[in-house]
Amino acid sequence: MNSRELFSRQLKPYVGSFSLSIILNLISVILSIFSIFLIGDFLRLLFGVEMGLASPADSYNPSASVIGKVQDIFYHVVVASGKQEALLWLVGSILILYLFKNLFQYIAYYNIASVRTGIMQGFRKDLFNKIVTLPLSYFGNKRKGDIISRFSADVQEIDETLLKSIQQIINSALMVILYVITLFVISVPLTLFMFAVLPVAGYAISRLSRYLRHAAPHVQQKFGHLISITEESISGLKIIKSFTAIEFFNRRFQVADKSYTRIRTKVAQRMDLASPMSEFLGTIIVLCILIMGGHLIFNQHDSALSPTLFICYVVLFVQIINPAKELANGYSQIQKGKASLQRVKEILVADEVIVEKENPVSIVDFKEKIEFQNLSFAYDESNYVLKNIDIEIKKGSSIALVGPSGSGKSTLVDLIPRFYNSTQGQLLIDGIDVKEYSIKDVRSLIGIVSQETVLFNDTIFNNIAFGMQNAKKEDVIQAAKIANAHDFIMMQRKGYDTVIGDRGGRLSGGQRQRLSIARAVLRNPPILILDEATSALDTESEALVQEALKNLMQDRTSIIIAHRLSTIQHVDKIYVINKGEITEQGAHNQLLARKGEYYKFCTMQSIA
Repeated sequence: MNSRELFSRQLKPYVGSFSLSIILNLISVILSIFSIFLIGDFLRLLFGVEMGLASPADSYNPSASVIGKVQDIFYHVVVASGKQEALLWLVGSILILYLFKNLFQYIAYYNIASVRTGIMQGFRKDLFNKIVTLPLSYFGNKRKGDIISRFSADVQEIDETLLKSIQQIINSALMVILYVITLFVISVPLTLFMFAVLPVAGYAISRLSRYLRHAAPHVQQKFGHLISITEESISGLKIIKSFTAIEFFNRRFQVADKSYTRIRTKVAQRMDLASPMSEFLGTIIVLCILIMGGHLIFNQHDSALSPTLFICYVVLFVQIINPAKELANGYSQIQKGKASLQRVKEILVADEVIVEKENPVSIVDFKEKIEFQNLSFAYDESNYVLKNIDIEIKKGSSIALVGPSGSGKSTLVDLIPRFYNSTQGQLLIDGIDVKEYSIKDVRSLIGIVSQETVLFNDTIFNNIAFGMQNAKKEDVIQAAKIANAHDFIMMQRKGYDTVIGDRGGRLSGGQRQRLSIARAVLRNPPILILDEATSALDTESEALVQEALKNLMQDRTSIIIAHRLSTIQHVDKIYVINKGEITEQGAHNQLLARKGEYYKFCTMQSIA
């Protein structure tokens, strides 16, 4: 899907409203043309003698153009009632025409506003849906700040440049086309002369637009990098301060900011050049037309061109200058908007590695076992993180995964809820490949407490009840008690209604972890994944939570990743993973007796 198709898809629901706006603008332009000819009649009425028209009877020119003849007849009918009455009639007509012209134009703009905001809403909705459905591997190579920039700044840029410019170009194009047709009807020779000198202006403007088209993507890329640095700085503020790296980050930000400012300034300077340049070129063309038109009238080379019509011609052409400038500016702006649209498109068309099959198998309960059969996984073809994994986890049993950091333990458990797909081999739940199931169904069976506690800037109640519809307060309280969180929650100013700040920043690490455990308890899933679930707890809290988790794990299938080996001595089976391969497996005492890798880990932690 290219950028044009992407934009057309967003515009499709609003084609009716968009077309109505075009029609309303068309009517507005027609009324504007009529008002100009009425102004010509007004001038003719006032200065008829000076313009060589001694009386209304002499005002009719048989060789005039169609517009000239109509104008002559109209003028003759109006003036027949007397000059004073004609003057009032013309002024009143001009007033009414301008009133309706502006009214139609306002209705068109009013209508198009809902189209623009609707398209932006569509882009934001599609982007957010795509971001939350893309696999975790997609974000491994992306800067979070750059993605936020695309979601915010680029979408806004599409509205401010692309949509606004398209609206501006359509309106301006309607005016230019109708005005040019009218100019041709008034005088063909003069209009052909006008088109002979226009290419000079067009060439100058096209050179400017070409520069903007090439520069715009670099501007947005630099801005995304700037946002990324800002986001990293806010996220890591504690580390930055503790390592006295404020000056380092200041310099890093200033380098990126200078680079962005430099290219942004160049683009702004070129964009600001478009308007005065097109206005100056337009003035030159007007002067050429005045010379040419005067020559045609003085030497009677164009008998259809009367002085009155020539005045209307010049006024019409001057009216073209502004929409022509807007066409030039709009085209320049569209080049910027295209760059932002391309950056948004890169996310919207990104491959969804985790794709649900067309008619997935539904699973509402876990009945038998989870099996890893000769399973391997690689983030890319040359770098295998897991190799030939064979594990069987029966319902109600508990297993632990131990090993050095980077051995692949977290990646292994991430395959169960399909955060990633296996590269080779199979992962089966109740004898069916997990890829055959509905992703939502599989994940609804799993409760996860991760090493990195993820909380939201919301109340304690909503964080525990996250993802649960109509959760009861007594159930939330019970879950908090099991996770040893109720006491510290009640010490908060508003209890369960306390807002905990961004990522739970108003709580300690242990408190955040206990809320995360309470959330898993409330979900009451048949499968539990505990990825360093007690790593942030102090000794007293850890003992209480371990007892709660031990009770919770009864009648549930539990998969535990642990560096504190004291927490997994009572699991049914322990798997030692090193460099992506299972090197040992067995119960705690069996592995100690072998005096292999597990024994070494326990010895280092003094629990052998």
